[in-house]
Amino acid sequence: MRSDETGHGARGANRAGPGAATAGAPALGAQRGPLADGGPAGAADTSAECPVRTEEDLLTARHAVRAATQRLGFSLVDQTRVVTAASELARNAFVHGGGGMLHIEPLRRGGGAGLRLTVRDDGPGIADLEGALTDGFTTGGGLGHGLGGARRLMHEFDVRSTPGEGTTVTAVRWTDR
Repeated sequence: MRSDETGHGARGANRAGPGAATAGAPALGAQRGPLADGGPAGAADTSAECPVRTEEDLLTARHAVRAATQRLGFSLVDQTRVVTAASELARNAFVHGGGGMLHIEPLRRGGGAGLRLTVRDDGPGIADLEGALTDGFTTGGGLGHGLGGARRLMHEFDVRSTPGEGTTVTAVRWTDR
């Protein structure tokens, strides 16, 4: 999918669930990620940052997201949901946004854990954000399920895009929902 078909164009936001946010994460291994309930950070709460500038980076990003979901105790089905969403968002940043960064941030709230994925690119943005979130919408050769499909796989979803300035997509999935 090109960035203009995934929501990377007109300024706008789409939230699927309360508390959608666009906070980034520190560099890989730099410091503990912020926790939703303000509790102490543990080894499973380390944030990571992955570049998405090459095909190899896409594979590395998928592995990093899979490892984070495993550390946080996501079920196998939810691991697959999160990795699939991350893969789609990272690929969109690579293909349509000219590359970008994926921030992986563990979250805690009450007795549950979550994972926040923030993908940023400096691409052309999404000209028709609402259209890009609709199944079947494509400006390229894809099936048009990417951005909308990623949104359905996550509990919270936010897209911010400005023409000529790029796009930021933030998505969260929780273990306790």
